[in-house]
Amino acid sequence: MKKIVLFYLLIFASFAVMGQQSKTQKFYVGTYTTEGAEGIYLCDFNTVTGEIKLDETFKGLDDPTFLKISPNRKYLYVVTRVSEAVEKSGGYVSAYEIEKNGNIHFLNKQVSNGAGPCHVDVSPNGKFVAIAAYDGGTTSLYPVNTDGTLQPATSVIINHGSGPVKDRQERPHAHSIKFSPYSNQVFSADLGTDQFNIFTLEGDKLVQHGQKFVKMAPGAGPRHFEFYPNGKVIYVISELNSTVTALRNEGGEWKIFQVLSALPKDFTGTSYSADIHISKDAKYLYGSNRGHNSVTVFSIDPDSQKLTFKTTVDVHGNWPRNFALTPEGNYMLVANQRSGNITVFKINKETGIPEFTGKEIKLPSPVCIDFL
Repeated sequence: MKKIVLFYLLIFASFAVMGQQSKTQKFYVGTYTTEGAEGIYLCDFNTVTGEIKLDETFKGLDDPTFLKISPNRKYLYVVTRVSEAVEKSGGYVSAYEIEKNGNIHFLNKQVSNGAGPCHVDVSPNGKFVAIAAYDGGTTSLYPVNTDGTLQPATSVIINHGSGPVKDRQERPHAHSIKFSPYSNQVFSADLGTDQFNIFTLEGDKLVQHGQKFVKMAPGAGPRHFEFYPNGKVIYVISELNSTVTALRNEGGEWKIFQVLSALPKDFTGTSYSADIHISKDAKYLYGSNRGHNSVTVFSIDPDSQKLTFKTTVDVHGNWPRNFALTPEGNYMLVANQRSGNITVFKINKETGIPEFTGKEIKLPSPVCIDFL
């Protein structure tokens, strides 16, 4: 009898292990096809072993650099860059339907209304898509139909101004745009003007009234940003001076309350900060550094939301453009553009520090990751 019980226990245990080993999460990778990539990659991430496997490659796209999945997980929106000979505006934003296996089916596209589209976001209710165009210095808003297709832009904001870094801030360079999960505000970081622009979504328009922007330090070059879960704090990472700026909403106005370097004090080389994300438990903030080739770890004070620099972690690659935390927050995947690899880190829950697992996948010019 004991042998029979032991036999069934072993069978149950083996099935449990098999179930764990097969637990995967799919994610999409945006790339530069002008740097050797073939298009959008669909990968499987094993949440037990930390291994990544290439699932599918979706070809026929020009520089599908940044992408975003809709909140209902049914649609994928992608910005693509093309030459002016192909499209006068310099690019497109495209809508794809996501099939059950993760494959994507093209729905339609709209012009980007600015050259070099580099960022895309979807409103929390899925009814709008917004993009930022780096070379054009524009931000555009597109209503979404019930079938996921995009309507022509109903708002096109043309930024104005420049900054002191002449070779990078000769004109506006809108680098990101995101809908607030906590209000009807929409924010956009413009690297060229050192402005963190503030819009309100009214009907199907982006409008500005009251406080139009927060001015960053001259030459900062704001790039990406992240919301703290209380909805009253935003962290902005700046590319040109490698800093993180903390903003707080005080009486309806956004004000700077802290600025910290994203680099170690003893670093003397050249580096450009890129992406920024907050941990699932909101205890830590992470930022990527291209040149120093690291991810910076900050701890977040739960009462004041002030940051404390903890450490930097080697990304085991070159030029960490974008990175993503897995949906449950246990892993970090870093897209290293120039070394052509995505490296895998396990998040230490006690310290918040990402620890390299030794796992990676080789993919040409990865620049954006979004988990399905």
